Amino acid sequence: MPSFPGLPLHTSRLVLRPLAASDAAAVFAIFSDAEVMRYWSSPPWTSMEQAQAFIESDLQGLASGQHLRLGMVRQADGELIGQCAIFGMVPSSRRAEMGYSLARHAWGCGYAVEALQALLGYGFESLNLNRIEADIDPRNTRSAKALARLGFAKEGYMPERWLVGGEVSDTEFYGLLRRDWQAAARGG
Repeated sequence: MPSFPGLPLHTSRLVLRPLAASDAAAVFAIFSDAEVMRYWSSPPWTSMEQAQAFIESDLQGLASGQHLRLGMVRQADGELIGQCAIFGMVPSSRRAEMGYSLARHAWGCGYAVEALQALLGYGFESLNLNRIEADIDPRNTRSAKALARLGFAKEGYMPERWLVGGEVSDTEFYGLLRRDWQAAARGG
């Protein structure tokens, strides 16, 4: 399993760092917001214990090298406004999945794309991944636009893949290859 050297990551406006126990209230605020969780694979959280367990699980995953979740912390005020993750790693295939969520008050400011550009760079360069995948609810047009801006290609569609809170939803699959990410980074 990979280790995760070179953390935290820095962008022009964000610090991407592993979550800490002290982030529980901010994480709960994000994951308990019904609008943020509208297209997530689980219903909105209802207790602070869920945030605490989430962070503890992430710290264990980080220590074991199984997955990497980074909090998006705004440099200007130190507020944790979201999270992004590389998970589902298959080292033999140099493949992983990517996920993310952002506090509603931070939507529309470009933070997600900024953070994900740094995360993709880390995945392709530091972790030597060849392919990063994402799956989203097709109704999540904001996420689809963000993935397109990052260079992901829509690769597939699975009807009725998820059942969350009694609602059936579909999935669109997206993928980004290292060579395509490198070509885009070079401007070609």
